[in-house]
Amino acid sequence: MQKGYTNYNTTLTGQNAEQLAALRLSKQGYNILARNYRASRSEIDIIADYMGTIVFVEVKMRKSSAFGYPEQSVTAKKEEMVRRGAEAWMYENNWNGMIRFDIVAIEGEGLSPVFTHFEDAF
Repeated sequence: MQKGYTNYNTTLTGQNAEQLAALRLSKQGYNILARNYRASRSEIDIIADYMGTIVFVEVKMRKSSAFGYPEQSVTAKKEEMVRRGAEAWMYENNWNGMIRFDIVAIEGEGLSPVFTHFEDAF
């Protein structure tokens, strides 16, 4: 795959994963504030309020663990980009309260994917 090219199926899978994660988080009491928030080169999949803490969520999905678990694909570089995006969001929203960085990993496809929520992941 050439640089700058996005696979359409990968994009749809990512969007589907983010939708599933947002629904799951909402059912668990998270108030979704933003999805696909962008600041400069940073993107945050989901920003939510959970009991007064702003939670910045990175969503990762894999069809199987044959090449590793979804959460293992969150690199140090990705963590840094999410942190930068979080700083921009906090500045824009004048937020000085508690924050947290979570990962929602989704493995499998079809009717019964497995969700793993890593709170305070990085």
